[in-house]
Amino acid sequence: MRGHRPQTSADVAAAFRTVVDRFAPDRPVLVLGHFDADGLSAVAILAQALERAGRPVEVRITGKGENPWSPALREELEGRRPGGLVVADLGVRDGDILPGTPTVLVDHHVPTGTPGGAAVISGNGWTPEPTSSLLAFWCAQGLGEACDLLWLAALGLIGDMAEGGFPELAEAQARYGKTALRDAVSLVNAPRRTARADAGPALALLMKCASPKELLKGGHPETALLQAARAEVAAELEFARRAPPKVRGDIALIRFSSPCQIHPLVAQSWRGRLRDKIVLAVNTGYRPGWVHFAARSATGADLIRFLADHRPPGAGPEYGSGHAQATGGALRPADWADFAARIGFPEEIVHD
Repeated sequence: MRGHRPQTSADVAAAFRTVVDRFAPDRPVLVLGHFDADGLSAVAILAQALERAGRPVEVRITGKGENPWSPALREELEGRRPGGLVVADLGVRDGDILPGTPTVLVDHHVPTGTPGGAAVISGNGWTPEPTSSLLAFWCAQGLGEACDLLWLAALGLIGDMAEGGFPELAEAQARYGKTALRDAVSLVNAPRRTARADAGPALALLMKCASPKELLKGGHPETALLQAARAEVAAELEFARRAPPKVRGDIALIRFSSPCQIHPLVAQSWRGRLRDKIVLAVNTGYRPGWVHFAARSATGADLIRFLADHRPPGAGPEYGSGHAQATGGALRPADWADFAARIGFPEEIVHD
């Protein structure tokens, strides 16, 4: 919590329980989360744990370009009048998300500010570093029995890190199977990468299924939607991977246009081939009026520091958050041109 950093899973459970006890009992708790496998799994864990503890829950997943500190999303949240707010896998930034509402942030990214009066349960700086879904699993244990939610924590661990050495991951792999867990991650991650970026069907599956094998077997209508989403992303990725890199010094830039969120996948695929470079995959078609990019590197460089050192004056909260080895951002075209020039690519102009 604020002023006290949880150091163990038991600390996390106790800290979360303390915050939940401050929530208004006569209004639903709102669980707000990111739309990737880690964020969705964290939301599914927290929502089910709260419901089991007798707390009515509403769920909201972010979409393209949304963040909980934006005025538009804050206005929506104010209209919902939640009794408490749980925010999972969406970062830790300056300012209150919903002033006057008891709030807890469950996250593992590098903090970029102090979130007002919110309590913070962060895995950043731990060795190994727990993902938001694993933190959520520990939070759930503060409210009651949660062992059946372990597979959801494993999905987030695999989706964000694919490693970590946590006993929870080893137990989940032994219980549910490594292949089933990995295949489930691939399926759950697909919708948020599509042009529509609607992760609702993925969350619905995580909430209704009891195991990754149930999720994969196709007994629910959402499974077909996720399979179609995966096919859409695969086709876009095959196209984008044909874009040749431009190399200047220790930076490689790959530019393409796609309505799908494939820039992190492109950056990751080139990371292994350009091992001595900082790789930037630049997507000019993901969201109108914006240039989105993902940064990856096999050099061990601190990519958040790299982006901070070349930050254009107009960059906002969409720029340079995440992890030291996996970050990126979004810039308006003029700010993108400024940034590109700073890193040695002055010809990289994008028109509105």
